[in-house]
Amino acid sequence: MLEQLAAIQERFEEVSQQITMPEVVSDMDKFKKISKEYRDLEKIVEEYKKYQLILANIDEAKQILVTEKDEEMREMAKMELDELQPKKAEQEDLLKEMLIPKDPNDSKDCILEIRAGTGGDEASIFAGDLFRMYQRFASTQGWQFNVMDFTEAPSGGYKEIVVSVKGEDVYGKLKFESGVHRVQRVPATESQGRIHTSAATVAVMPEADEVDVQINMTDIRKDTYCSSGAGGQSVNTTYSAVRVTHIPTGLVVQCQDERSQIKNFDKAMTVLRSRLFEIELAKQNAQIAGERKSLVGSGDRSDKIRTYNYPQGRVTDHRIGFTVYNLPTVMEGQIGEFMEKLRIAENADKMKEGVI
Repeated sequence: MLEQLAAIQERFEEVSQQITMPEVVSDMDKFKKISKEYRDLEKIVEEYKKYQLILANIDEAKQILVTEKDEEMREMAKMELDELQPKKAEQEDLLKEMLIPKDPNDSKDCILEIRAGTGGDEASIFAGDLFRMYQRFASTQGWQFNVMDFTEAPSGGYKEIVVSVKGEDVYGKLKFESGVHRVQRVPATESQGRIHTSAATVAVMPEADEVDVQINMTDIRKDTYCSSGAGGQSVNTTYSAVRVTHIPTGLVVQCQDERSQIKNFDKAMTVLRSRLFEIELAKQNAQIAGERKSLVGSGDRSDKIRTYNYPQGRVTDHRIGFTVYNLPTVMEGQIGEFMEKLRIAENADKMKEGVI
């Protein structure tokens, strides 16, 4: 571990010099890449320096015990050692976790899809609740949260809604949200006061670049239609909305949030690339799951991952058995605690398997 940390510190010093070079500053792509590496390495180097300071203080206290005759000084050194040894162990655990290889997709932006599942009108309403929950969470993170396509339900909420989320480590935080979310509550339309169970499916896909997924344009069928919903004068008057069909897989993507047909086509292609990329990721995750069982799971959208129980004010994540009793706060977007617990569980799995 110490050799890894020393190499990281050396690389950090190199990157610190590169980031100020004129040829890097003038090349935006190169500058963004170097800046991202600088930020990632800086976090590890800062903790490594704290660890080095702890080690130096331990050595100094041990030296006092060996050379010092004054009993009071020796007693102070012993007390300091008793405090420093647990700190050393904690810092080592932190550094081991930080050295676990990150998913290369964690830093990507993502496409978030929410679809009503079983439960009729109540499922659509719940899909709308989840949409607002993620929207509020994204706002607390300083992320861009833009609706790309949606189908509203007559009773409220959405049959489905597709969102582009952009910001720092978006996929790394949201990836644990993929799966089936269940809600247990009394629907507004229920006259008998009976609790119903409904569900909505969430899919989180890393936004794929053209280099990640290459699409042959001869495999694409493009259809245009009039957009619907709120959107100004162009709505229902021009064929600005776009539907893209990927013939080999049968995947269909549509986008209507822009007034420009060209922009809608570009956005639809972005979603299509992400869906094709997700198919490949699913194959990789299935292979990994065959090699080792993960508490967190593969992110498969058929996994039941979380239950929102309104009568009890309870939210439970079934993957890690974590429950909170502050459902209104969770629905206001305070879901970071779930993401952190899931991240820790995933890292614990990797550390058990020696993935470091």
